[in-house]
Amino acid sequence: MNFTPLIVLLVLFLFNVPITMCLFAAAASYFFFTDGFEAYMIFQKAITQCESFTLLAIPFFVAVGVIMNYGGISKRLMAVADLFTGRMIGGLAQSNIVLSTLMGGVSGSANADAAMEAKVLVPVMVDHGYSKGFSAGVTACSSIITPTIPPGIGLILYASIANQSVGDMFLAGYGPGIFMMVCLMVMTHFVSKQKGYTPTRDHKMGLRAAAKIILDGFWALFIPLGLIMGLRLGIFTPTEAGAVCVFYCIFVGTVVYKELKWSMVPQIIKETFEGTAGIMALICGAAAFGNYLSWENIPRAVSNALITLTDNKFLLLLLINVMLLVVGMFLEGTASLIIMTPILLPAVIALGVSPLQFGIMMCINVTIGGVTPPFGTLLFSTCSIVGCSVEEFVRESWQLILALILCLLGITYIPAISTFLPTLFA
Repeated sequence: MNFTPLIVLLVLFLFNVPITMCLFAAAASYFFFTDGFEAYMIFQKAITQCESFTLLAIPFFVAVGVIMNYGGISKRLMAVADLFTGRMIGGLAQSNIVLSTLMGGVSGSANADAAMEAKVLVPVMVDHGYSKGFSAGVTACSSIITPTIPPGIGLILYASIANQSVGDMFLAGYGPGIFMMVCLMVMTHFVSKQKGYTPTRDHKMGLRAAAKIILDGFWALFIPLGLIMGLRLGIFTPTEAGAVCVFYCIFVGTVVYKELKWSMVPQIIKETFEGTAGIMALICGAAAFGNYLSWENIPRAVSNALITLTDNKFLLLLLINVMLLVVGMFLEGTASLIIMTPILLPAVIALGVSPLQFGIMMCINVTIGGVTPPFGTLLFSTCSIVGCSVEEFVRESWQLILALILCLLGITYIPAISTFLPTLFA
């Protein structure tokens, strides 16, 4: 095997070169200097990957997340979350977690959710006596729920790479997303009780006030329900669903909530382009690098090596989880997913693991890397917005990270959490 591209990738990464450039440079070292290949093939492979109709859903759902923040949808979701969690111990922290779960049906991006809540909800938490480290920790850790619940961008990417139905991947995400919400809320209860974080209100909200909040938030809550119904009834494809969601959010933001203004359009377009360009450039680089892996049969070699190491699927899944957690500490989640899926998927399928369950496991695992040092993107973006140090973040939120890891193990070893809904609607 030709290991030169792998060495190039590792060396450039150690010198803090952006991962997209690392992938292109590594692929170039193979296609430019290996006999039998033309230099143009690296660009051909990269562009071909971007022509996938499925991936067209990504810019649509990035736009949905941006429009939602400007159109007042997230504000209504936050009110709905507080309706159910306000009387709990650590009420604002619990609202933070429920809001991330509700955001999953709208934006599908952990970074978008973390940035929004860090700007909107964390200042309120700090004013109510929560430490900055804990507020940032709850925000970053709960944002991992967002891309797990449809329409998560990671779910779309995995389905494209693994040749799985996007609709089935969407269905598989609901159970694990709700499971993570419960695990984080239980851990937050104990931490809040220990630290003395109180509920946001000590009285039961009246029926009329509660009904007003739910009715006001109905238009936002309808998005995930309408999305999954449209997909299962065959009304639209996942890509068309993204376009429908964009127009729906524009309608709700302008006509219903009347908070979306024409003056916001340039900023919305700018943020959508920035979010989409980063993801698509990474996909192009990974596609070129993935062709090198395929030509050298590295996925098959790794698969055979893992199966040779152990034919016990439970031990294999544990080893893969540990490896992905380590990889996630150094590599951005989307890059980890794109690179590792074709390498690991053949091994787990050979041992009878459902590709849907494995996809959910991978999406959650690589996203957990975003809240762990030394290169966690969620960690650094949240800390920079909140204004706390990484040391304070880790000290105040290690229990939440532990809860996520325990939740990951539950999803790994209880297939029904991921496969129940896809099987039910098959």
